[in-house]
Amino acid sequence: MGQVNTDQILAPLMTLHPKSIDLVLDRVERLLAALDHPERKLPPVIHVAGTNGKGSTVAFLRSMLEAAGYAVHVYTSPHLVKFNERIRVAGTLISDDNLNDLLKECEAANGGLPITFFEITTAAAFLAFSRTPADVVLLETGLGGRLDATNVIEKPRLTCITPVSLDHQHFLGDDVATIMGEKAGILKANVRCLAARQSDSALESVLIEHAKAVGAPLQFINAKAPSPRLAGLHQQSNAGLAVACAKALAPDFEISKSAIQQGLETVEWPGRLQHITTGPLAEMLSDGWELWLDGGHNQSAAQVLADHCKAWADKDLWLVFGALNQRDPVEFLAPLAHHVQGLRAVTIVGEENSLSAKEILKAAQSLNITAIKSDSVNAAIGDILSPKGGRILICGSLYLVGHVLGL
Repeated sequence: MGQVNTDQILAPLMTLHPKSIDLVLDRVERLLAALDHPERKLPPVIHVAGTNGKGSTVAFLRSMLEAAGYAVHVYTSPHLVKFNERIRVAGTLISDDNLNDLLKECEAANGGLPITFFEITTAAAFLAFSRTPADVVLLETGLGGRLDATNVIEKPRLTCITPVSLDHQHFLGDDVATIMGEKAGILKANVRCLAARQSDSALESVLIEHAKAVGAPLQFINAKAPSPRLAGLHQQSNAGLAVACAKALAPDFEISKSAIQQGLETVEWPGRLQHITTGPLAEMLSDGWELWLDGGHNQSAAQVLADHCKAWADKDLWLVFGALNQRDPVEFLAPLAHHVQGLRAVTIVGEENSLSAKEILKAAQSLNITAIKSDSVNAAIGDILSPKGGRILICGSLYLVGHVLGL
């Protein structure tokens, strides 16, 4: 079967529920029961929630565990180019044939009842993991935590909370304390939780109180670890949290210092401050130019980028920016405004929820950022290039990143 078959199966799954996101656990629990509870037949699970850094922390952990010789199942979201990226079975991205068979099986078990796309694909991941031997499952929440479809694991081996900030307020709550309460919903009685230090002590207080209420041992991690494969100071914090999680798995798992170091040096996580050096877009560049790509899409992620820009003061920085219409572009662009020479606004190709380039122009101009509309990413890069040299950062949305990597 080719990828078209997978797409044909995925498309109708979008229509099984009138809402793409509807945070309750009843539907996924019903489907998992119909599938004979694959979520109860998994290796030890490390469950990760947070706003920023979830995927990077999981990537570091996977890299270290595999360097230590362990077989690792991984479930993350969203994907960048191809849906199969979400489900890694014992170290290998799930095949089209296996994915198609599992999705058909889940659809049949669901019997046409309402269920969201994320719920039924999460069930498919659990089914895949339950049928292939591995040593550990790295499980990333999709949205929130308390009512996330992944939160059906009754007794994970470890839980992990990355930095929490404002995001998805229309689903999770209007303030960060409420959002932290939702993320903290993955904590379980007598299951250790390792959490990143948060930007606000009030956030940590919410997590502390929740841990006490459910009886979960809680430890805040403030360590930084070098992460030569992933750029940005924030990745040192993500790496430090992942190292702490790896060490917390003892004595069940033996992860040596050399395995930890190897994992940090070989980690791969596309679309996060990724230096693009090959492919048609890189080939457009003239001498003195660099091209970077980042999928951060909220205000906190923008601040991380702004902090990294301090190390980029040697060259002019230009943005190619596209975003979804659920987000305020002013909030994202504000921390970056005084670091950039100018911006090219693009509408994300093939994404019906994209902000229009016209709306992005308005936001940029309100921040006194020189901005021009471009018809495509390629055109935007061509518009920016000059003999002077500089850096181009494509940013604003994981969907934009996926489009660019697809090029």
